[in-house]
Amino acid sequence: MTTVINHPLVAHRVTLMRDIDTKPKQFRELVNEITEFLAFEALKNLKTVDVPITTPVAKTIGKKIKDEIVIVPILRAGMGMVDAMLHVLPYAKVGVLGMQRNEETAEPIPYYSKVPPATGEEIAILIDPMLATGGSAADAIVQLKKLGYKYIVFLNLIASPEGLDRLEKEHPDVPVFTAAKDERLNSRFYIVPGLGDAGDRIFGTL
Repeated sequence: MTTVINHPLVAHRVTLMRDIDTKPKQFRELVNEITEFLAFEALKNLKTVDVPITTPVAKTIGKKIKDEIVIVPILRAGMGMVDAMLHVLPYAKVGVLGMQRNEETAEPIPYYSKVPPATGEEIAILIDPMLATGGSAADAIVQLKKLGYKYIVFLNLIASPEGLDRLEKEHPDVPVFTAAKDERLNSRFYIVPGLGDAGDRIFGTL
């Protein structure tokens, strides 16, 4: 299931993020802000437990998050979303999956994996700014499932229809949350209108 965050505050930031004149510093700030909006929407159904607390005025019952969370960025561009996720979920664990795109075939080449052991009860939040062909995300989900993760959510900034169709076909059990569903992929497998290479724009390596 795919959820596109339809909110004026998100649309405004996506527009600024797409702009070719947006410099890396502002681009990173926009990525962080949009990621937090995605996290709020994607995690609104987290389980909580009641806890007794005492305020300066009275005793009351509050709520604390019960679910264990593991944030898993796809290297390298996914690292640009990690700070925002940890701002929202400071107690979460972090794993990483390294994927490099073959520029001729657009298929992912895995080269690194360091993810906390799974008990089967955690929620793994896979993050990557761009969902183009869907190859990297689909392969990352396969890896997480092999490691024992049963509950996986994918957060993404810009998605193509082709990438979304692939994830929904191969992993219908993984909810996808994105800030924008774009028109298509071009002949080089870049998202149109997209924003270019997210990793290059985050890290200033254009």
